[in-house]
Amino acid sequence: MLPILVFFVIVFLFASLRVASEWSRAVVLRLGRFQAVRGPGVYLLIPFIDRVAMRIDLRIQTNSITAEQALTKDTVAVGVDAIVFWQVEDPKRAAIEIADYRQAIERVAQTSLREMIGASDLARLLSDRRAADEQLRITITEKTASWGIVVRSVEIRDVVIPAELQDAMSRQAQAERERHARVTLASAETEIAAQVLAAAKLYASHPAAFQLRQMNLLYEMNKDRGATILVPTDMVSALASALKAPPSA
Repeated sequence: MLPILVFFVIVFLFASLRVASEWSRAVVLRLGRFQAVRGPGVYLLIPFIDRVAMRIDLRIQTNSITAEQALTKDTVAVGVDAIVFWQVEDPKRAAIEIADYRQAIERVAQTSLREMIGASDLARLLSDRRAADEQLRITITEKTASWGIVVRSVEIRDVVIPAELQDAMSRQAQAERERHARVTLASAETEIAAQVLAAAKLYASHPAAFQLRQMNLLYEMNKDRGATILVPTDMVSALASALKAPPSA
């Protein structure tokens, strides 16, 4: 009798023992009603009474979503490609509240992406992707929170705009760069003219300084050529007189 009892105990244990991985949780039903979430590690089930309705992976999952020919707020047809990083936080709700949470998160993300595009201008999508990512993450999380699912982040990988609009934006950017270059050049010329005017006034009040500047320019132009510079005697005499003259009061 005892060996038979031991045999049934061993069979019962083998039929009852289950193992869940570190990242996995088992949603257990007892006679069709929710009993518990088991794992990780070893857990027991009552044969013919308990059953594992679903195994939930708690690791971060990714979904790639795409919206083609979606209209922005300023009626530009764009294609947007993004990745959604999401995770199950409540295995019980993910198993009970919705039939297929993986399919649901994908459809909700697709819909939310189109809604975000329709509420945004093209310039915002192109220039401030971080704000668009965060807005999309919040929108999807609000829709999936009741299922025990949270969206960790959303990353927009690419925004495709029509070719003719790309050409127009390229021409506009080129024109803007040319305008900026012209403004910078004009500003530099204004500064140079002001400095030249100040130098002219200084040289007008100090003739000796002007003649020294002339001789310095002659030297700079010919120092690499090894040429001999002949300076008129009247220029030297005038320079000497200017240097000897007492400073004016």
